[in-house]
Amino acid sequence: MSEDLQIQPSNIQNKIYFIRGQRVMIDRDLAEIYGVETRVLNQAVKRNIERFPEDFMFQLTESEWQYMSSQFVMTSKSKRPKSALPLVFTEHGVTMLSSVLRSNTAIQINIQIVRAFVAIRNLVSVKPADRISELQTDLNQLKAYIEEVFTDYNDINEETRMQIELINQSLAELHTDRKQLDKPRKRIGFITE
Repeated sequence: MSEDLQIQPSNIQNKIYFIRGQRVMIDRDLAEIYGVETRVLNQAVKRNIERFPEDFMFQLTESEWQYMSSQFVMTSKSKRPKSALPLVFTEHGVTMLSSVLRSNTAIQINIQIVRAFVAIRNLVSVKPADRISELQTDLNQLKAYIEEVFTDYNDINEETRMQIELINQSLAELHTDRKQLDKPRKRIGFITE
């Protein structure tokens, strides 16, 4: 892939929003990434509308668009006709765009965008308790290694002894954090009796 097609994953991830319970990208942001005008992207989609069911793409409502416009400077309404509400694309919709736009650039950029969606999904899917378990395992391995290298506790210098104490303290804190995460949470919101 040529250098000019490289896009930083964080730049793509910053353009993925959570709307109606789905991670989506706005047509304007996609057009910018693909290097086409928004109207060109939307025309290509409308010519191939059968490829974009509602779980691939949907149009924002006026209230959703107003909310987004008030939250993010990038969604400036000035570049869009007042009657045109943005289209948003799910991960599957973005994948389908490569078949609609039909250029090597679109295909290469699509690969990067899908990787950004996957990275976000992986980040969100790892439970905090799993991360704590990983930290506990790593700390236990580090402690075992230090104790193995310095078999006689009396031969350990003060600095190494302090490191072992810090590891023990960290393990105790992780154990406490793990217990907190395992507790059932009180539900929030309106609860009927």
